[in-house]
Amino acid sequence: MNNEKEFRDFLVEAKRNSYASGNNGVASSRPGTKDILYTKGNYSYLDSYFGGLHFSGQEIVRLNETAVWGMNYHGRTANPVQRFPEFLLECLMLVCQDAPYRGPASHRNKDFEYECSWNGDLVQFSGEERIMYKGEEIYHLFFHGGEIAYD
Repeated sequence: MNNEKEFRDFLVEAKRNSYASGNNGVASSRPGTKDILYTKGNYSYLDSYFGGLHFSGQEIVRLNETAVWGMNYHGRTANPVQRFPEFLLECLMLVCQDAPYRGPASHRNKDFEYECSWNGDLVQFSGEERIMYKGEEIYHLFFHGGEIAYD
């Protein structure tokens, strides 16, 4: 990445202003997807996913209309207890510059506990996140991705 700080700043801002903020999205880019777009300057971010309780999706960042970074994810909700969606959004708003993949390494709010772990860096990474409610896992997501390069 040519300007990694600029990229990280944009990625964190995009994530906080898209799904995590409750953004309702834009017209679907493919049949059946829910799409959320965020743009600033020469960057654009598109989060496109299928499903609801069980879901699969992809985030793509473009610089000057060229895809430069992407992340795929798949998650399952085992028990959608009340306040779970709000807690997940709360965690995703805590995305940080050092690891701009999902949420922080851990976060707790009353009966909810969030954990996120990852390996790698922006160039190539993988990880997973979990949410527990009163000690029971109710949500689990896997993610992976990295830099997109061309010949």
